[in-house]
Amino acid sequence: MTTPTGPQPSGPLKGLRVLDLTRVLAGPTCTQMLGDLGAEVIKIERPEAGDDTRGFAPPFWPETKESAYFLGVNRNKQSVTLDMAKPEGQAVIHRLLEHCDILVENFKVGALAKYGLGFDQLKAKYPRLIYCSITGFGQTGPYAPRPGYDALIQAMGGVMSLTGEPKGSPQKVGIPVADLFAGLYGCIGILAALNHRNQSGEGQQIDIGMLDTHVAWLANQGMNYLATGENPARLGNQHPNISPYQEFPTKDGYIILAVGNDPTFERFCKAFGCEHLLADARFATNPIRVANRDLVTETLTPVMKSRTTAEWVAALEAQKIGCGPINTLKEVFADPHVQARGMVVEMTHSSGQDVSVIANPVKLSATPADYRIAPPILGEHTEGVLRGLLGMSEAEVAALRNKGIL
Repeated sequence: MTTPTGPQPSGPLKGLRVLDLTRVLAGPTCTQMLGDLGAEVIKIERPEAGDDTRGFAPPFWPETKESAYFLGVNRNKQSVTLDMAKPEGQAVIHRLLEHCDILVENFKVGALAKYGLGFDQLKAKYPRLIYCSITGFGQTGPYAPRPGYDALIQAMGGVMSLTGEPKGSPQKVGIPVADLFAGLYGCIGILAALNHRNQSGEGQQIDIGMLDTHVAWLANQGMNYLATGENPARLGNQHPNISPYQEFPTKDGYIILAVGNDPTFERFCKAFGCEHLLADARFATNPIRVANRDLVTETLTPVMKSRTTAEWVAALEAQKIGCGPINTLKEVFADPHVQARGMVVEMTHSSGQDVSVIANPVKLSATPADYRIAPPILGEHTEGVLRGLLGMSEAEVAALRNKGIL
């Protein structure tokens, strides 16, 4: 490996270099995680246009031209503008691959093959290359050619049928979970492939389909269907297998009450004036309470309305019963625990403005996440990478610019 072209990383993936051919959210989530863990990430963007999310605004970060969306998943990356549709751009990609361990892409199936950059076209020349493809539906199957979008995958993957009020319409999750999970599964696959390469010297392709990853995280609800053959109903904020485990109104708002087992329910009843329920067969065990969930909700609602949210949190925590307020994002980022865990990081953007980014949640004791490069402006590192890593002359770089390649 050659000397890294940007600030020296310090994480567990230090010394690895990633060629990032991704855009929007799923792919950039994957490559940002790799960058946070110490890999050097070279992000290839279209000249003039760049990653689509640069235009996903408002909001822009104050005093900059950068969208908050782009800033959220593109730290620890060097931005290089390059037109891969032209032979000169493809030649630069090949020169970069000589220095890279990992390629991550989220083009439609077969799109990179048109440029000679498909996995099958590269594996003989770069046998150690780990090539991660993130698409809507994977590299095989009848839907493989289709484009993938988060809301579409949430709909087709079943989560929308599970989300929402029982008598309401299906609802998607309020954040793009299909994109995010695909990116994280991609990162997991890359780490596994790196371990395999360390043992065998062999690279491989990682095929991540957003629909696959979505089906995978159906988790208990997916298993509930497989066990019964019945589609789980929408339950609002109630749990399909535990009761009471839901939101309740309080005197001044709402609270989540999570009674995870029978001893906890007994403790709740004895502490809060409901001991008579312990003699009622309809409340005797969790499976029975699940079968009588409407009765449980009706019975406990007036009890929960008797105190404020803060009073309930204090009283329930004293009894070691799971609970929590339903926070707005303002309350989340002001929460003393969130602050103590360092979940917001300040970085100095090349515009001169400090930008706040949501921190990496992986807490490694010996090799913590490394915040060394703020999300870049478009093409910020083009000349540094081409001249510093590839050894191009000033004249070569100028010639590529004049042809519109950069």
